[in-house]
Amino acid sequence: MRKTAFLLPAFVILLVVLLSSLFVVDERQKALVLQFGQIKAVKEEPGLAFKIPLIQEVVFYDDRILSLDTDEIEVTPADDRRLVVDAFARYRIADVVKFRQAVGVGGIRVAEDRLSGILNSMIREVLGADQVTSDRILSVDRRELTNRIRDRARVQALSLGLDVVDVRLKQTNLPTSSLEVTFARMRAEREREAADEIARGNEAAQRVRALADRTVVETLSEAEKEANVIRGEADAERNRVFAEAYGADQEFFAFYRSLQAYETALRGSNSTMVITPDSQFFDYFGSENAASAE
Repeated sequence: MRKTAFLLPAFVILLVVLLSSLFVVDERQKALVLQFGQIKAVKEEPGLAFKIPLIQEVVFYDDRILSLDTDEIEVTPADDRRLVVDAFARYRIADVVKFRQAVGVGGIRVAEDRLSGILNSMIREVLGADQVTSDRILSVDRRELTNRIRDRARVQALSLGLDVVDVRLKQTNLPTSSLEVTFARMRAEREREAADEIARGNEAAQRVRALADRTVVETLSEAEKEANVIRGEADAERNRVFAEAYGADQEFFAFYRSLQAYETALRGSNSTMVITPDSQFFDYFGSENAASAE
């Protein structure tokens, strides 16, 4: 009975010690075995591992690719056109020993603060270099510039035990003050272009109107000339007919012209005339002249 009472607690203690000496490394993690703060073992392969209970402890680190968003910073390219840039990086812990030695117990938080400083420094250095203009940053060369930032940041991040996998610029904007100036300049340019277009349109309209007016004048002049020619030919034909009629029968021609004069003089409501009795205007109203005309 006494022996059983002694063995049971001993077995429980042994079981607890055994379980506390075991730990599992996940396939998404790396582990460090620390003894009084000193690194005693590195566990990078997934599976079951052992440590000395109560004396050693295990610290796990993520082995996956992690993401880091940087704060917005202002850069000044070669054309002195300030830009507000923010980026994001993909990184992973490549060397857990260096990582632990560099950041200590701060872990990922301290590492990301330092990595963010490295990235911001490299962004300013690359985007502010000679021959790097704002137009180039906003063009297809952007990818080349981000690769350059990544490569330079990777070299410095190795001291932290980090491997910078990729760097991308999320957005590249003008500062608020510069935006207002840029928009004002763009509006002025568009207004100037609109004024130029309006001026060119008015000039073209004036040319069209002048051409149309000249065409009207030329057409009317040509028509008037043709009308005058036709009237002249008609008058000549009329005079010719009258001359032939006069030559054929002078008395009848005189009678016909008198009738035309009577028609013109007594046209409309004008039926009253004041003339002397011996006027030759109404010779053909007399009986003798009328009979002779017949």
